[in-house]
Amino acid sequence: MIVAERKPLGEIAEMIAPYEKVCVIGCRSCVAICLAGGEKEVNMLVSAMGLLNRRTGRTQNLDGLVLERQCEKEWVKEVEDRILESDVILSMSCSLGAQTIGDMYPEKIVVPGLNTAIFGVPEEQGVWSEKCLGCGDCIIHTTGGICPIARCAKSMLNGPCGGSSDGHCEVNLELDCAWYAIHERLKLQGRLELMDMVRPPKEWNTSHSGGRRVIVREEARLTSHQKRATEESQ
Repeated sequence: MIVAERKPLGEIAEMIAPYEKVCVIGCRSCVAICLAGGEKEVNMLVSAMGLLNRRTGRTQNLDGLVLERQCEKEWVKEVEDRILESDVILSMSCSLGAQTIGDMYPEKIVVPGLNTAIFGVPEEQGVWSEKCLGCGDCIIHTTGGICPIARCAKSMLNGPCGGSSDGHCEVNLELDCAWYAIHERLKLQGRLELMDMVRPPKEWNTSHSGGRRVIVREEARLTSHQKRATEESQ
C-alpha cells in the first residue's frame, strides 16, 4: 500500500496561512491505514490548527471531511460543493489524491498535508517497510520473491556487492543484505542455480524515467463506456 507521513504542523500552517476558508480532505484508504490521513487524523489536524490560530490571532474557517478514496473522481464529486466554496484545499491523502482534486478543479488551490513516502507492507503495528519501487518490470520470479531493486541499497541485479558482510548491508549495518536474503530463500526453495543467472540491465523505459506512466484496461474501459451510453439513452 502507499505509506505517507503528515507534514510538520508549522509547514502546513504556512501553506494555508493566506486563506480564510480551508477545506481539509482526508482519505479512508491507504493513508488511513498508516495513520496519516484518515478521519481521526483530519479531526486532530483541524483541532491543532484551531488552537494554533487562536494563539496567533489568525481567523480561519477549517472544514474537515473524509472521502472513501480521494484518488477516485466519483467520490470527489460527492463533496464538490464544499470544494468550490473553499479558498484552498488541504489534501490529507497521498499525492495521487491531491493531484486528482487539482486536475478536477484546476482553478482551486490544492496543497499537500502529507508527504507520500513508500510502497510498503506492515511489519508490525505502526511499522511499514518498502518492498517495491513500481519499476514496471518485475523480476522477483528469479530472486525468490524478493525485490533487489527496492530492498538492495544499490539496487543490484546480479548478486551482493563486495561490501556485504554476515548477511548485512555495508550502507547500513542494521539492514539485512537483500542478496543474502535472496540466497537463503532460493536455497530453501531448492533453486540456488538461479544465483548463477546473469540478469541483463533492466528496461528502465517501463519506469518513471520514460515520463508519466498510464495503464489502460480496455475491457474495463469498454464496460464503463457502455454503462455511460446506456444511462444517457434512458
